Amino acid sequence: MAYTRGNLAVQPKRKETANPLYREKTKVVTRRRVLPLQEKLLYMLTLGAFILVAASLIWRYVHIYDLNMQAQKLDSAIANSKKQIATFQMEKQTLEQTIVPRAKEMGFVVPSEDSTIYVPLSSQATDKAGK
Repeated sequence: MAYTRGNLAVQPKRKETANPLYREKTKVVTRRRVLPLQEKLLYMLTLGAFILVAASLIWRYVHIYDLNMQAQKLDSAIANSKKQIATFQMEKQTLEQTIVPRAKEMGFVVPSEDSTIYVPLSSQATDKAGK
């Protein structure tokens, strides 16, 4: 027995004296396994269901976003209207306070509380009542 790499128990490989012209080659062939039609349909239906659910969720979020935007626009319009109302009320108060002095400037007289004001009827009103 020969001494091989420090081990006496190992026998050296014998050289085969077979046909030296022929060399055996191995080639690994990998074949893709094709999915059955039913499994493909199941996968496609599952994917379609997921897409449908995702689309409905996205549509709902878009709708909610649109409603929020409309609410914000309405809030800003209400705030602007309140500001305008406040300015108009201030103008009204200032105009009400200037009515009496302006009337006196124009020559109007404040009637006494005991006096009675007679308003003549127009001729058209008496014509309609007489008929």
